[in-house]
Amino acid sequence: MKNYYIIDFDSTFTQVEALDELARISLEHHPDQEEIYKEIERFTNLAMEGKISFRESLAGRVKLLQANRSHLDKLITHLKKKVSKSFSRNKEFFKKHSDTAWIVSGGFKEFITPVVSQYHIQKENIYANTFKFDEAGNIVGYDEHNPLSDEGGKVKLLQQLNIEGRIFGIGDGYSDFQLKESGLIEKFYAFTENISRQSVTDRADHITPSFDEFLYVNDLPRAISYPKNRILCLIVGDVPEIAAHILKNDGLSIRIKDTLEEKYVKDVGLLLLGPGETIDDEVLSRADKLKTIGYLGDVKGHLSKAICNEKGIVVFDDKKGKKRNAEFIPRRMAAFINNGDTDQSRNFPNLLLPKLTRAHRLLHIHRNVPGVMAQINKIYAEHEINIFSQFLMTRGEIGYAVTDIDAAYDKTVLKQLKQVENTIKFRILYK
Repeated sequence: MKNYYIIDFDSTFTQVEALDELARISLEHHPDQEEIYKEIERFTNLAMEGKISFRESLAGRVKLLQANRSHLDKLITHLKKKVSKSFSRNKEFFKKHSDTAWIVSGGFKEFITPVVSQYHIQKENIYANTFKFDEAGNIVGYDEHNPLSDEGGKVKLLQQLNIEGRIFGIGDGYSDFQLKESGLIEKFYAFTENISRQSVTDRADHITPSFDEFLYVNDLPRAISYPKNRILCLIVGDVPEIAAHILKNDGLSIRIKDTLEEKYVKDVGLLLLGPGETIDDEVLSRADKLKTIGYLGDVKGHLSKAICNEKGIVVFDDKKGKKRNAEFIPRRMAAFINNGDTDQSRNFPNLLLPKLTRAHRLLHIHRNVPGVMAQINKIYAEHEINIFSQFLMTRGEIGYAVTDIDAAYDKTVLKQLKQVENTIKFRILYK
């Protein structure tokens, strides 16, 4: 049986609610703009939370819009810039599943189709409402015979389509959950990258903070090797809010604590410390998933560089106490996670790498002893792997080898690279 993917548009495929954005455009010069906009937003939220019927919400919003075709043109331009980040980077998934990745929305085809068609989504697989216009091009209503204009519209549509296959639903609102409630879909994934509604997440089969997460748990083609929302970033001490904002905006799971609590030690992937914070050697030695530490101050005397080297942990610090480093340090940490960059680290060879494109990047951290690169390249040669580029730098006892390879390879090569003698840590990136 085929798998079908039913994806919502507003606040899922895009970061925003399109009708709310249309109101911003159409009411730009209206004297009561803010009051009308708040009323439109209220209708949206009430429907998404299941407190009023979808038809009641839709009719109320369309009536307040005062929009025309020229406003729609501006909206489309705006929405193309507001595609959710995790959808934007996963065009390859839609290309490979163009016949089974569908958009099903209570929004309108007039603005949905131009946005999603750029992602290889076929027009016949876009199900949405349609506007009614008068002779002057003003929006005067919508097609009330379309099942998606009615309460439970997505359920009614899928009942009519009678799809033969396993259906997975992805969305942020109550109308998306109704598909699961109806028994028509296999699983419902609450999408929370843009907004999280407890009335929806409480009932979901799985909460997916990004489209990467959905693709990962279903073992589908995806742009990144591991969803960043699964990587825990712990922030401890006196750290400015901007630092947390930068890392959260990058998609990481953030926890802010006064101290490094024991329960987080084994799971933390990134650690950002405020001035004066100290990590005990015993605690640091148990942080097996820790990839990088950022320190807002001079790290000397506050954690063991030797243990970080032994565990392949990249350290970025702020020896001179510059104010801008509250932003600079978290950006360096993110650059290491995303691209493998170690530029300006305290303990690692400093590498500023080219952006990764159409390749898999293998990061091999090892003890700086003779013969390691020979072993690594022997594995690549035995598997006839096409290498696009390779970088090697050493610093003291640390060797850092970065290899960009063609994405088509036998996955046993990864296991063999991890088993190379003197390997400290191995990681794979792809985008």
